[in-house]
Amino acid sequence: MLFNSKTFKTALGAFAAVAFFSSAAPALANSSASADIAAPLRAAEAAKAGVSVDSGDQEFRRLFASWQQLDNGILPSARTTTARRAGVSIPSLAPVTVSYLSSGYGMRNHPVLGGRRAHKGIDLAASTGTPIRASADGVVEKADWFGGYGLFVQLDHGGAMETRYGHMSRVAVAEGQQVRKGDVIGYVGSTGRSTGPHLHYEVRVAGEAVNPVPYMQTNGDKVYASNAATDGRGGPE
Repeated sequence: MLFNSKTFKTALGAFAAVAFFSSAAPALANSSASADIAAPLRAAEAAKAGVSVDSGDQEFRRLFASWQQLDNGILPSARTTTARRAGVSIPSLAPVTVSYLSSGYGMRNHPVLGGRRAHKGIDLAASTGTPIRASADGVVEKADWFGGYGLFVQLDHGGAMETRYGHMSRVAVAEGQQVRKGDVIGYVGSTGRSTGPHLHYEVRVAGEAVNPVPYMQTNGDKVYASNAATDGRGGPE
C-alpha cells in the first residue's frame, strides 16, 4: 500500500500535538470535564446494582453525616437516652420494712448544720445494710453521689412525680433502669450529711417536696416514731 507523504506528515503532526497536550495538561479531578466523563460510569454502575444515582447520593450523604459524628467522638447508636414513663405510678410503700421516724417533714432544728431549716423529706432510722425498696414503679433518673444526700437514687414515676432516697451505704440500680414497686434499689447507710445510719426519703410533685407520710402504706411494715438522739438523722438541705 502506498502512502501520500503529505497526508502522513499531517496526521503524524496532529497525533504528536494531541499527545503533548494530553501529557502537559492532565484533567483535574474536580474539573467539569472529569465530572462529565465519570457521570456515565456512575450511572452504569448504579443501573447494574438496581439503584438510582440520586438515591446513591442520598446514601453517601447519610454515611458522611455518620462519619462526621465519629470524628466528633459520637457514635450514632451510643447517644445517652433516659427512658421516661408514659403513665403514672403513685408512691404507696414504706421504703424500709422496719424503721424509726427519727425526723419528720417540715421545719426543724438541723441535726448537722444547726438552726431552723425546712426538712424536705423524712428520716427513717434503720441498721446499716437494711434494704431500701422502690415505693412505686419507675425509672432511675439518678444513681450516684449527690452532695449532702451522699449516695443517692432518684426515681421518676411519671406525671411529674418522683421519689428521692439518700445517705445509702450502697446503690443497687443504675441510671435508666426500670424498677418495680418493692424492688431493692440500695441499702441504708450514713453517707453525706448524716449523724448515723438512716434513709432520707422524699416525695416530689412537679419538683416541689411534699410530705411523704401520706404516701406510705405500710402493709404490715413497721414505722415507729423516735426521739432518741442516737437514731440517725441528716439533711441535704
